[in-house]
Amino acid sequence: MNSVLIIDDDKELCTLMKKCVEQENLSAVVAHGGLEGLRLLEKNKDTYSLIILDVMMPDMNGFQVLQKIREKNNVPVLMLTAKSDEEDKVSGLRLGADDYLTKPFGINELIARVNSLIRRYTTLNPVTGNEAATMLLRDMVIDKINRTVMVQNLPVDLTGKEFDLLLFLASNKGRVFTKKQLYTQVWTEEYDFDDNNLMAFISKLRKKIEPNPEQPFYIQTVRGVGYRFNKEA
Repeated sequence: MNSVLIIDDDKELCTLMKKCVEQENLSAVVAHGGLEGLRLLEKNKDTYSLIILDVMMPDMNGFQVLQKIREKNNVPVLMLTAKSDEEDKVSGLRLGADDYLTKPFGINELIARVNSLIRRYTTLNPVTGNEAATMLLRDMVIDKINRTVMVQNLPVDLTGKEFDLLLFLASNKGRVFTKKQLYTQVWTEEYDFDDNNLMAFISKLRKKIEPNPEQPFYIQTVRGVGYRFNKEA
């Protein structure tokens, strides 16, 4: 059974989210603060399929918690923010968040995003039949089963969504995708994502995988259209 770690200091909201998550045949564990959440994650490594993380908490804010998570773990993170401005959302994406919800939100939307993130994390591009378990590119190796990436023989820490996007593009080398197509393929939702957020997301991914992020080799920009993965890779 997939398990969700909920990190939020709002006890009433946590109780509601836990109940709704469990109704989806998922297990849920609650931490009422950032430090408690990190302790649970450290104690139960590789247990969680998703983390729901609030931004505004008294002991340690969500961005600080997210930074600590990404030092060791690429589990998908859904961030909750009470602010409707873009600054929090962009900051979260740059630090490695996979998605976000603005409070107050509807439970149906929460559950839809939870299921989408877990589905993408656990079943995106399953390896079956004679399909190769790894992709060997120029200086990059993508392990589809273990969801790991090596660049120049060094491991690269990617978030769940960063891995999903990289694998999708690499599996379609040379094909140009619009921002809308990438969003609907990787996030599996209707396109309501700000272009600047997607650009920031790709910029962060490039910094992790490109020898020279200013002149990217792998993920190329097709001006006025979108992005493609270099067919020469």
